[in-house]
Amino acid sequence: MSLSQLDPELLEQTQYQPPRRYDVVLHNDDFTPMDFVVELLMKYFRQPIDKATDIMLIIHEEGQAICGTYYKEIAETKVTQVLQHAREQGYPLLATLQPERT
Repeated sequence: MSLSQLDPELLEQTQYQPPRRYDVVLHNDDFTPMDFVVELLMKYFRQPIDKATDIMLIIHEEGQAICGTYYKEIAETKVTQVLQHAREQGYPLLATLQPERT
């Protein structure tokens, strides 16, 4: 059956919804060094050093910042990678994901 054979009313009712995207957020703490956060932003979020430094300063000054926006599975992977790397280095850095702000 081709699209031209489908009921036009059904086609109007059926609209494609793109997959939801999620923001990966890093949160400030009093123990994780700023240079380590910059390193994470460069390694896991592919930010150049100047942009990574800007994001780190937002995290430091405002308490949190969005580091990237991805489809859910990718966002979950980024959070897991960041948390695992931080824990391996002995830092309590918190990374979370939340539905993309529109």
